[in-house]
Amino acid sequence: MLVALTASARAQRAVAQPDAATTVQLPTFGVAISAEGVLSLKTFEDPTGQLRAAQVQAAKMQLAANLQARGPLRKVSLVRLEAAVRRAILDGKRPEQAMTYLAGLQRVQYVFYLPQTHDIVIAGPAEGFAADLSGRVCGLTSGRPALRLDDLVVALRAFPPSGRPTLFIGCTIDPTPEAMTQLQAFQKTIPRVVPENSRAETGQRIADGLRTALGTAPIRVFGISPQTHCAEMLVEADYRMKLIGIGLEQPPTRISSYFDLIGAGGRQGILQRWWFTPNYDCVRVSADRQAMELVGDGVQLLTEAKLIAADGELKTASTTNGANGASETFARSFTKKFPELAQRSPVFAELRNSIDLLVAAAFIQQQGMADKAGWKMTTFGSEQSLAIETEPAPKEVACAVNANWRGSRFVAVAGGGVSIHPAKALEPDRLLPDKDGKLGKLHDDVANLPPGERWWWD
Repeated sequence: MLVALTASARAQRAVAQPDAATTVQLPTFGVAISAEGVLSLKTFEDPTGQLRAAQVQAAKMQLAANLQARGPLRKVSLVRLEAAVRRAILDGKRPEQAMTYLAGLQRVQYVFYLPQTHDIVIAGPAEGFAADLSGRVCGLTSGRPALRLDDLVVALRAFPPSGRPTLFIGCTIDPTPEAMTQLQAFQKTIPRVVPENSRAETGQRIADGLRTALGTAPIRVFGISPQTHCAEMLVEADYRMKLIGIGLEQPPTRISSYFDLIGAGGRQGILQRWWFTPNYDCVRVSADRQAMELVGDGVQLLTEAKLIAADGELKTASTTNGANGASETFARSFTKKFPELAQRSPVFAELRNSIDLLVAAAFIQQQGMADKAGWKMTTFGSEQSLAIETEPAPKEVACAVNANWRGSRFVAVAGGGVSIHPAKALEPDRLLPDKDGKLGKLHDDVANLPPGERWWWD
């Protein structure tokens, strides 16, 4: 028997990606966090796409025409954006929608320091935007999530002007040692031989027993406030990845799950851990360090085999077993397909965007851009001035179990998370040179800011 385990909310199967000729729509996923901090997955169905079409139409009636237009390189001045947000707050208003979603930016592709105007500019592709059924704001035509002001502020606070950098940002979802001990105890009750005619009944009993033994897994968030949208997104991306890994969620692109790849072999008591980390070879810089480009999709999935010790602790296990080989194959497949997955599943695009924002903020700090610009970040840097810690903190999730009969080995997947060390991307031996000078030329082209207080432009 094979049992795959991950820390997750209620697991619900997704609908496979339809062919282009069909009109069947993928379900929209989101999360809910209770007052007690228990995370659960929510699914919103829109089979005909009529609800989304209505949302898009309503957004087009509200958005300014220049915001609706798709722009291959929309520019946002951080200094002017903060000033606009501050004026709105002083007037007793909430920042307008264009500020909240950074004028529809969908990626931070570039960072520029403009010495003539003492400004810092981020730039990337953009388009008009509208909330989907889960409340996630995405592009009107592409469906890609728009960058959020609060996620930008999270990144800037992690790397403040003249402050100490945050070395590690991420989250973990790991069953407790007590749960692992209970798992081992329950495992000893699983019969070695089960008659064919009672396999379904016995399999259900085993799955229920595993869920009871494991209970809920604690969630820990590092480096940023757990009460932010960014923290919630990191956790959602992590457990959605694990649901795909154990075959409880069908991804919108072809990825063989660990559950599909594992055979009847494998050592007893082995668990697999998966976690996201950036591909740190992703930064190109100009010769004068006044321009930076983020290259590629920048996210990879790593894996590690763990052995459940007698006390319930997880210890590094040998990597020669078949279960770990299947885990490594899944991790490689997930990494290879990540760009396509991010295109179709917004939470993974948000994960990539958050990593981009953190690396961009680390570069701004490393190059002393805020000090050069005389930018104190008084509004963005203060929770009292601009509150972003407004979400309930995710604290725990129920463990999800997928079970099937394949030989007699018990294998489990436990824990993992997201591990981001933004400064690694800026280490000298990782930086990509601007060999043809295109980045430097683009910097010169961007240097002409629009007049007045306008904070974004195409």
